Amino acid sequence: MSHEHHNHSEKHEEQDHHEGHDGHEGHDHGAMVEDFKKRFYISLIVTIPILLLSPMIQDFLGLDLTFPFDQYVLFALATFVFFYGGLPFLTGAKEELKQKNPGMMTLIGLAIAVAYLYSSLVVFGLEGRNFFWELATLVDIMLLGHWIEMKSVMGASNALEELVKLMPNEAHKVDEEGNIEDVPVADLQTGDNVLVKPGEKIPVDGDIINGKTTIDESMLTGESVPVEKSEGKEAIGGSVNQEGSITITVQKTGDDTYLSQVIGLVKEAQESKSKTQDISNRAAKWLFYLALASGIITFIVWLALGNPVDVAMERMVTVMVITCPHALGLAAPLVVAVSTSISAKKGLLIRNRANFEGARSLNAVVFDKTGTLTKGEFGVTEIIPLNDYTKEDVLTWAASLEQNSEHPLAEGIVEKAKQDSITLKNIEEFESMTGKGLRGTVDGKEVNVVSPGYVDEHDYAYNHSSFNELSEEGKTVVFVLVEQELMGMIALADIVREDAKEAIESLKEKGVHSIMLTGDNQKVADWVAKQLGIDEVYAEVLPDQKADQVKSIKEKGWKVAMTGDGVNDAPALATADLGVAIGTGTDVAMESADIVLVKSNPKDVVSIIELSKKTYQKMIQNLWWAAGYNIAAIPLAAGILAPIGIILSPAVGAVLMSLSTVVVAINAKLLKAN
Repeated sequence: MSHEHHNHSEKHEEQDHHEGHDGHEGHDHGAMVEDFKKRFYISLIVTIPILLLSPMIQDFLGLDLTFPFDQYVLFALATFVFFYGGLPFLTGAKEELKQKNPGMMTLIGLAIAVAYLYSSLVVFGLEGRNFFWELATLVDIMLLGHWIEMKSVMGASNALEELVKLMPNEAHKVDEEGNIEDVPVADLQTGDNVLVKPGEKIPVDGDIINGKTTIDESMLTGESVPVEKSEGKEAIGGSVNQEGSITITVQKTGDDTYLSQVIGLVKEAQESKSKTQDISNRAAKWLFYLALASGIITFIVWLALGNPVDVAMERMVTVMVITCPHALGLAAPLVVAVSTSISAKKGLLIRNRANFEGARSLNAVVFDKTGTLTKGEFGVTEIIPLNDYTKEDVLTWAASLEQNSEHPLAEGIVEKAKQDSITLKNIEEFESMTGKGLRGTVDGKEVNVVSPGYVDEHDYAYNHSSFNELSEEGKTVVFVLVEQELMGMIALADIVREDAKEAIESLKEKGVHSIMLTGDNQKVADWVAKQLGIDEVYAEVLPDQKADQVKSIKEKGWKVAMTGDGVNDAPALATADLGVAIGTGTDVAMESADIVLVKSNPKDVVSIIELSKKTYQKMIQNLWWAAGYNIAAIPLAAGILAPIGIILSPAVGAVLMSLSTVVVAINAKLLKAN
């Protein structure tokens, strides 16, 4: 890509996202696209009389439009196109040469400058034919190419602007007396209370302190079903409040909010350089040297063979035009732009492009268990009634007592009762017995939900083989007593994600090995692995050992991805060839990862591998198309087939060059269809 474009991108990226809130981010970029578009159209209009006044075109069309001083009019028009249309390339070439790093712009600048100077000399007396029409068409094609390129690349930066648009500008701040005042979101401080009415966007990240509602978080998390929220739950800035009015206490503002972090990640994704892209940039540089050498050699050889200067010059100009590797400059950046926007739509935030591209050759994916393969929430797996009671009896009494507890096991039991539409009984008294369980009075009866230790201590008779079987699977078992009579037992386990099972199956089909790495105990890990079909399990692993475990897998010569969500996964995420963080995880995990799964869906790991393969294939296709075109066309332009009467004219050279640019752009866009 041109340096002018790069320099612009850097300036553009450096703006902080607060500027984006005013809608200014990307404004510069848009202005540059408009500038190229304007220069293209104006140059194109001026090119029409240039073509009609050029003797070669008149001969070709059988026209005779000569009039006094017509060649001077032609010179004036061509001078306008050279300086107005060619200005971005001439200034770009100057910048590149100043940095001692010649490339695309230098090559274009060289080609148009050679054509302009030579043709001007012809107008003012040098023997030969002028090339003003080739100069004009070349400038037009290059402007068009740059316009297409910048428009396509801009598609990726739009993701940032779309994210910025999610944030409202104003919030209803509630003071201590309950008065409501509309203030700019930027003025909110942590601890402020904010009212959010139905249908409004939540302005910042906060905790709900009053009200009950459902919130649509689909734009942020990909969760299509609105999430029920009540007091104590978190509300994410940028999500939409649907049903009730809620008051939230501001927890995070500005750069700390979830959305700002996402914006930061998108920015990184756009800035992170691709290895394959570097190959194309290096190729462009070498082609510039090749163009220079080929042009000079061509000129010398044609002169040495006794040809007039104008013929040698024509060959030289043609070689310069042909070697202009505009398509090569587009090959990787366009694919990167398309792939970045596809991944963003799929909820994959790519922070490190080079590692993302390497994902195509992964051999193994290491998964953390809790929060990644499982939901990190307890759910009821079995209810075993005793002494003629039913499962419903056991669940009703247990959930009625547990409804006042905030313990994760209690939440699991109450959730199960909700799922089974069980009406809970009234709770009159409630206390926690540390390390033993809960006791309380429900509907006038004494109810206990207790640990196996409590039951053994009081010598209750129960089915030991069932209990041992559940314990062997790493499940937590609680016993339910009503009026000191044992009613039954309830087994709970961390709920396995349904989509995790599908992810493991898909990886197996692709020949990618799945490994589980967890700090949890061996029994629990083995039970989860069995549910998911994972063959290799490492349990009871300490945080610092996770990274070592990843290293030892890498030592087999495998390419390894690590997927996790917690602070304890951060070292392993950084060690792996590809670190993948679950979007619901901690900030530390996200900072250490190369890719963040916004939807927190393990199946997206499969999408990463597929998209990486397709992106790489497209890049290589484009690089071969662009480079292959250059390699084949240079000898033809130099006149290697001249002895048999085949000579590639500058016009045909320019058309071929523009065609290769268009093919590369279309090929990049086709990535969408896959």
